Amino acid sequence: MVFDDRSPIYRQIADRIEDEVLSGLLAGDEQVMSTNKYAAFHRINPATVNKAFQQLVDDGILYKRRGIGMFVSPQAREELRERRRKSFFTDVVEPMVAQAKAIGIDLPELVARIDELGKR
Repeated sequence: MVFDDRSPIYRQIADRIEDEVLSGLLAGDEQVMSTNKYAAFHRINPATVNKAFQQLVDDGILYKRRGIGMFVSPQAREELRERRRKSFFTDVVEPMVAQAKAIGIDLPELVARIDELGKR
């Protein structure tokens, strides 16, 4: 994994794990790599990994089994899907519709183009 400057490293780690849950690479109740192994593998500070994991625990994506490690919450995939669906409409669709209106694209034309793209 290559980190960039777009957001804090701990957030990029959390996003990557969320993406793996959404894609099915990590399933419910599956154990994730330990903080120290993750840090060593990516050559980053374990405190950074711990912050990412703690954020995921706080968000209900991971849970801790004392003395064993971190695991993906059974409901994590559905929770992430719902959360991302909401943000998709807020962050992508609403600005797109506003921009389309501003440049003279009416809603039926926009919907037709989206439908066309979806069929590809």
